[in-house]
Amino acid sequence: MTTAAVDVHYPESGGARAALVLAGDRHFATIVEERVRWLPEVAPYQPGRFFARELPALRTVLDDAGPLDLVVVDGYVDLDPDGRPGLGAHLYEQIRVLVVGVAKTAFRTATHAVPVCRGTATRPLYVTSAGIPLDEAAALVAAMAGGYRLPDALRRVDALARAEPQPG
Repeated sequence: MTTAAVDVHYPESGGARAALVLAGDRHFATIVEERVRWLPEVAPYQPGRFFARELPALRTVLDDAGPLDLVVVDGYVDLDPDGRPGLGAHLYEQIRVLVVGVAKTAFRTATHAVPVCRGTATRPLYVTSAGIPLDEAAALVAAMAGGYRLPDALRRVDALARAEPQPG
């Protein structure tokens, strides 16, 4: 089984840094690969169309990752109980791989998202999913490696996306 966690950062200077960590299990107990891809140009932010900006960056880092069984995204899969698609749903439609969304803040219309408290955290993460039952996705997030609110894989992929490129 190969699982991925992905994230994108948009530096003030423009462009985007997409990052990915790969693991051989759903709990991300051992990261087996890390990668970062730079996109010099990205679409401007458009309210309600966040996915249009984020998807090209995610696809850049995912496209040569090999066959995947599961992708964890920083954000929502769907934005309301009726299935209004968010970033994760759009990604699922494109790659047809199970997608679990892990959001750090509540979105007012995402009343279906399952709150998951990890470690000693009192603030929950909000879990949504595509291709995998929501209760299974929430259990997966609860069991992901790391003792903090945010699973280690998501902390690492966020750090990779935010890291300044090293001269080389």
